[in-house]
Amino acid sequence: MMERKTLLALIFLSLAGTGAVRAQSQAQSADPATDARLTVELNAAQQQEQGCKLSFVVTNAHPGDIAKAVFETVIFDSAGQVSRLTLFDFGALPSGRPRVRQFVIPGTACEGIGQVLFNGADTCDGGGEGACTTNLTLATRTDIEVTG
Repeated sequence: MMERKTLLALIFLSLAGTGAVRAQSQAQSADPATDARLTVELNAAQQQEQGCKLSFVVTNAHPGDIAKAVFETVIFDSAGQVSRLTLFDFGALPSGRPRVRQFVIPGTACEGIGQVLFNGADTCDGGGEGACTTNLTLATRTDIEVTG
């Protein structure tokens, strides 16, 4: 009987500890400083007559609007060599509202693009310090790798 009580007490303490860790984790994720981020997702790559059109979904989760965001962007071919260095002007990015931005890479086939590298923010107006670089989250729904 004593062993059963000890076992139940250990199970209870284990479950209580898990709940405390979960509550602490949720409290940390509710911290505006850690939730403040800029998410850039390469959503689609579509071949067009003039080149490859890249469609990005961008979400500004910072407390303030970003008035202008321009990123130095490097396009690598499928062999991993630099194809071109350019600027992607994402324009105004209001806080908490997703935006779609499209860029055509002239004279380039989509299947020839292996990677898009966000080399850094050329311009970042508004949104607070580091709004375009701190907690930058990059993702892709295509076969093209996105890094930064």
